[in-house]
Amino acid sequence: MRNLVLSIVIVLSGFFFAYFDCNRTKKISTKSVSIGLSHNYTPSKKGQIKIDSIAISRFFKKYPDLKSYQSAVNSLYKKRKFHSIWFDEKGLIEFARMLNSKMNFLDEEGVKSNFKYKNKIDLLFNDNPSDDLSQSETEIMLSTMYLFYAKKVYNGIETQKTTEIGWLLPRKKISYESVLDSLLIDPQLLIKNEKQVFGQYYKLKEVLKKYRQIEQNKVWKPIEKDSLFREFKPFDSSKTIGQIRDRLFITGDLKQNSKSNLYDNELMAGILNYKKRNGYNPDYTITSSHIERMNLPIEHYIKTIMVNMERCRWIDPELTKSNEYIVINIPSFKLLYKKDKKTALEAKVFVGENRNETVIFSANMNQIIFSPYWNIPQSIVENELKFAMAKDKSYLESHNMEWNKGGIRQKPGPTNPLGLVKFVFPNSNDIYLHDTPSKSLFDLEYRAYSHGCINVNKAKELALLILKDNPQWPPERINEAMKGTKETVCILKNKIPVHICYFTAWVNESGDIHFYNDVYERDDRLAELLFSNSK
Repeated sequence: MRNLVLSIVIVLSGFFFAYFDCNRTKKISTKSVSIGLSHNYTPSKKGQIKIDSIAISRFFKKYPDLKSYQSAVNSLYKKRKFHSIWFDEKGLIEFARMLNSKMNFLDEEGVKSNFKYKNKIDLLFNDNPSDDLSQSETEIMLSTMYLFYAKKVYNGIETQKTTEIGWLLPRKKISYESVLDSLLIDPQLLIKNEKQVFGQYYKLKEVLKKYRQIEQNKVWKPIEKDSLFREFKPFDSSKTIGQIRDRLFITGDLKQNSKSNLYDNELMAGILNYKKRNGYNPDYTITSSHIERMNLPIEHYIKTIMVNMERCRWIDPELTKSNEYIVINIPSFKLLYKKDKKTALEAKVFVGENRNETVIFSANMNQIIFSPYWNIPQSIVENELKFAMAKDKSYLESHNMEWNKGGIRQKPGPTNPLGLVKFVFPNSNDIYLHDTPSKSLFDLEYRAYSHGCINVNKAKELALLILKDNPQWPPERINEAMKGTKETVCILKNKIPVHICYFTAWVNESGDIHFYNDVYERDDRLAELLFSNSK
């Protein structure tokens, strides 16, 4: 039989209840789910109850603590011409049970909040269902619970709150009506929905399970420092070494645990894995600070994973689907240049110090400037240069600086803080990527030293890659432009999105979790918002 829309009927056996009519003389039942391969969910009109604005208003008067959901509930039913969502001719649809089941494991989504009236809904799915809720109340209560779930899992805390804590990356726009349509068509999207949630979210979710299991197993034991050692190097021996080995086995940095107290080749490989995952330089020395980091309680890592899952909720999944883009993660001090769905370049960066935090936002790169002038910010002129100029009248000349249009700029040259090339993506914060003469800073593990801009250790390589397919800018011309005494501007034909983000936990393609220092101490502030926002 030929149909424009193919319907797939999934028959779920086991939970059959008697019907529940409008007079509440019968009990609520669940049914098998019919899933259509269409873009819009069309509810059946047979046997459905009618929901109107009066019933909705009456419900929220009875449950005033759910009042914040009233407008969204109205929108859900208005789109469906006030037909029921959760009932058909057989009773409650099976999707209602699926949603309720997901609500039972909301903590797996990194959410601590609970829906206040969850107990009332639970009773609907018992072997002896309660008639505590009328049919219309059941309908509206389920819609309210759906909105609670969707807001917590798909959207996260309000945009106003994220803006207040300095997250200026564009927040995704979500239509709760459209999301519900897609879930009714394909309930499996409750498990994984990468059209609504940034893919990294689901990777973090899997790691969260692992770390909660570690917590449950109570194997996360403190590592005792050996007073005879200030640091450990290969082939040292100590009880502390054995405890470090235990920890690295638990975290997966070691594939097997010999229980040896000797710092052997096996442990050396594990230490390199650990350091790579935690933003350290790849060497074999184990210092006191490394042990202190290892001794952070398991609860700390669980909280870190949860707050980063929350950050994932704010990101539009389409944000990183461009053919070409640049992403900088502040806590990892790294830049990735993505092209044709591959990593074309990975580079170290240093970012703004705590007094001059690099802002989290997105913008489009439209220019590359070779041999750039440095237009010195007025704050630096007022707070630093004026005192130096007062002491030394020739200060500007000796530092290759000059007055320009009422301000001060530094001429191109080897001592220019912008180095040989600057990448411009216009923004109100006057932040950009640039080269730097201070190459030694890239050898440090902690790299928050700038006035807010992002210094790149492979700036020349980045310019070469961006202009690789531009015949007007062969490598020879780029090299020459970098030696200039005046700046040379290259206007990009295709603007390149630049995303500056803040993730203290990130799961790579291999499934390994990387933890980074909370450079600007934002995790605790976010956790306070996230875990106190329970309504």
